Amino acid sequence: MMREFGELYGSDKAEGEMKKSNRMELKIVEAMIKIYCEQKHRHVNLCEECSGLVDYARLRIERCYFNPDKPVCKGCPVHCYSPKMKEKIKEVMRFSGPKMIYKHPMMAIYHMMR
Repeated sequence: MMREFGELYGSDKAEGEMKKSNRMELKIVEAMIKIYCEQKHRHVNLCEECSGLVDYARLRIERCYFNPDKPVCKGCPVHCYSPKMKEKIKEVMRFSGPKMIYKHPMMAIYHMMR
């Protein structure tokens, strides 16, 4: 049965209700964006563009239709990122992924195991 767009993306789960793995996924994405912003944009704190990307990723994770058993986005049958944001997050992950093992080794190992 096909669901309406609002049903797919309209979940009202608060961050406090997020599953532990989803909170960890969000922390990993935030860490990757921070590495990217520090090295590409030369900002100590997140710039407006990167802050917007974090907010967008948080919203996608919080409102995922598959919660509480959300798969990693790469293996998900529903790609909820807009094409523009999907390309941006891929760029960030390609750049930051290899650096995660040095900056956040435990997060990097967790991410690779999922």
